Amino acid sequence: MASKLETIAEEIKSYSVSNQEELEAYRLRFIGRKNVLVDLFAEIRNVPNEEKKAYGQAVNELKELAQTKFQELIASLETAEDDSESPIDLTLPPVHSEFGSIHPLTATRQRFIQIFERIGFNVSEGPEIEDDWHNFTALNFPENHPAREMQDTFFIEKNPDIALRTHTSSVQIRVMENEKPPIRTLSPGRVFRNEAISARAHCVFHQMEGLYVDEGVSFADLKQTLYHFAKEMFDKDTQVRFRPSYFPFTEPSAEIDISCQICHGDGCNICKYSGWVEIGGSGMVDPNVLENCGIDSTKYTGFAFGMGIERIAMLKYGIKDLRLFTENDIRFLKQFNTV
Repeated sequence: MASKLETIAEEIKSYSVSNQEELEAYRLRFIGRKNVLVDLFAEIRNVPNEEKKAYGQAVNELKELAQTKFQELIASLETAEDDSESPIDLTLPPVHSEFGSIHPLTATRQRFIQIFERIGFNVSEGPEIEDDWHNFTALNFPENHPAREMQDTFFIEKNPDIALRTHTSSVQIRVMENEKPPIRTLSPGRVFRNEAISARAHCVFHQMEGLYVDEGVSFADLKQTLYHFAKEMFDKDTQVRFRPSYFPFTEPSAEIDISCQICHGDGCNICKYSGWVEIGGSGMVDPNVLENCGIDSTKYTGFAFGMGIERIAMLKYGIKDLRLFTENDIRFLKQFNTV
């Protein structure tokens, strides 16, 4: 019986296969339901009692050998099949990978941040879904202000009011609530307003708002900061002007205009033949806003400004339709491969 076990063991060890049919033949002979080892296990009843333990152990070892050999044969066959595949033809032309490009809004946002980081501003972000306090009340909006009405704001809940933020000024409130002056921060992000979508307006757009609060901050600081920004974002010949305006959260307030980047002040349909294009609003932070955030308005002053990133990108890259930013037209995006 021992010689029979040794013969089968040698057969298993020396077995080799070159295709799936030979592998299947091995499986049927040594692992299948009616393999040769089944008869060896059946023979255990004819073995003397004192030899049964040793015999059973030997047959089990033979079974494990058959299983291990089967896995080795599978691996060797797979390796042989891989090696038999056709090699790569190095004479074929390469397949070139196409690189994407930075979206113009992303490029403009990054340039914004780069300019202001160099003069000490950091970046702060906040939630796009805001409560009434951070979006309106803390910013000195009266209860009857038109921005609170349904036609201007996307409200999610009423009583208490929860809305999609209409500006990133809400982030500035959160910063002033949690930090002590001096504060210099930029607040970029998406904002939402109930606007009819056209070449000049959209219900979802991006803002970049800036805030500087410290002792002795004046309107002159605001003007010089924005002069610096305009010349860095566009070119050194860009002119800036301020027009008196009104915002609930700043006093005094001013609209920011720059000389048209398309016609360079000569007059065109972009600037409505005025030579000037509005890019945002600005002003000195209202003392009520500072007090709402726990900042002593008798000691600290500050300025704030806000601009649409889309508006700046349109002027910088000569884009005439706001809707192009969100249509994902490959022909449009490919134009910014070098940005």
